[in-house]
Amino acid sequence: MDLGLKDRVALVAAGSRGLGRAVAEEFATEGASLVICARDAATLAETTAAIADQTGAHVLGVPADVTDPVQVKHLVASGNERFGRIDILVTNAGGPPAGRFDQLTQEQWEKATQLTLYSAVHLAREVLPGMKARRWGRILNITSIAVKQPVDGLLLSNSLRAAVTGFARTLANEVATEGITVNNILPGYTRTERLEELARMMAEKQGISESQFRGQWEQEIPMRRLGEPRELAALAAFLVSERASYITGTSIQVDGGWIKSLF
Repeated sequence: MDLGLKDRVALVAAGSRGLGRAVAEEFATEGASLVICARDAATLAETTAAIADQTGAHVLGVPADVTDPVQVKHLVASGNERFGRIDILVTNAGGPPAGRFDQLTQEQWEKATQLTLYSAVHLAREVLPGMKARRWGRILNITSIAVKQPVDGLLLSNSLRAAVTGFARTLANEVATEGITVNNILPGYTRTERLEELARMMAEKQGISESQFRGQWEQEIPMRRLGEPRELAALAAFLVSERASYITGTSIQVDGGWIKSLF
């Protein structure tokens, strides 16, 4: 299937590792040019070179913290300067810390809001004028299964990723007539560096091995295994493609059947 991504320009936030990198690699394989960002300049440079070498795509790496609107503005301006436009935006950021309500401080709430909600708002604000001018665009937010089925102990993520969903669903209606779609993709338990770090931390707390703790997750998943980043990336590529031009305002999980609700 030709997804129509050849010669499109995609900006993938937090694209140096994990799900962001998998999505960036998938887009590059489909022929898109890339702008990727991350806070760690060294890791970003390595990823930028690796994707370019593996796929032959044009890749621009821009160190940036997506919680800072000034840096987001510079990121988008750098992409526009290099490629002339940004057709596709994938918002993405590391998850906020775990914790119960009585454990979380006001500062943690504010930092999590900047990271999870405002980063998506800042990025959308910067790319939308160009998309509207060209009457074509795709915005895809990487959120979490927690927006459909909250996860115990992840109060910040449950709250703020749901806010991103409300933002995206409303924005989708506002820009639909201008050829722009806005969707959300909800990763489940997926084998990334961050998930491995979380497994180590939780296993230590419970006094069990990492493999035993991962087994607890796997038992909750009907497929009895963790997801692979490329499995989420495949759906991401479709949702930003020409083929998905009539899909907007949706939230689709990639979770091996973990979510138990009908919708």
